[in-house]
Amino acid sequence: MKVTPEHNERMAKMSFATVYPLYITKVERKGRTVEELNHVIKWLTGFDEKAIKALVNKGVSFEEFFKKAKLNPNANLITGVICGYRIEELENPLTKKIRYMDKLVDELAKGKKMEKILRNG
Repeated sequence: MKVTPEHNERMAKMSFATVYPLYITKVERKGRTVEELNHVIKWLTGFDEKAIKALVNKGVSFEEFFKKAKLNPNANLITGVICGYRIEELENPLTKKIRYMDKLVDELAKGKKMEKILRNG
């Protein structure tokens, strides 16, 4: 699927506070925990549970969320298709980071082992 500038802008302005509860619902519905979700987010962004809660309470956009994040050096190992987009083909750096997180949450919900999700290799 082709990514438009409008899509990238919409992704940037989307509220992390709105999406985070959806992530929780998705992983819990599949038998995973909020702690596991937060662990995955911490691996990708460096934000611990306290920081995640603060960002949710502030209602930050994904743009602001990822400006404050320290992206894991192994994040580029996250590949594949999420929401119809091949991650490694995304050109907009912010959209790519958002899709990294979407992919990790999806893998968690699908029951993948944490070692595989965190790409520690």
